Amino acid sequence: MYGNSAYNAYKTNSVNFASKDQLLLMLVDGAVKFAKIGRQAILDKDVKKAHENITKTQDVFYELMATLDVEQAGEWGHNLMSIYDFIVRKLTEANIKKDIAIMDEIIPLIEEVRNTWYEADKLSRRSK
Repeated sequence: MYGNSAYNAYKTNSVNFASKDQLLLMLVDGAVKFAKIGRQAILDKDVKKAHENITKTQDVFYELMATLDVEQAGEWGHNLMSIYDFIVRKLTEANIKKDIAIMDEIIPLIEEVRNTWYEADKLSRRSK
């Protein structure tokens, strides 16, 4: 019991004291995790769990879209917004159809988004 409460306190503090960059990385990690859980739930025929986790994945991308300053980011920002929009639309389709093939198509793209943000974070740290 103590281990769970200590872990929960750690998680809460991790989020409460994380920088904006760290929060972004936590978000994209969560998107990958939720997408994979949703995919497995489709395989397991657990409709409720699939829906909940695909929706959580979409929520991450909605948050990324809401916080992306497209005007400041220029063409790169517009391209990123298009990718986020594509992911959300494909997740919606996968969720409606409970289609494993769509999840298999979209999860690598979600992982690529995560990997890109990790690489950007590394480059940002090096330049400071």
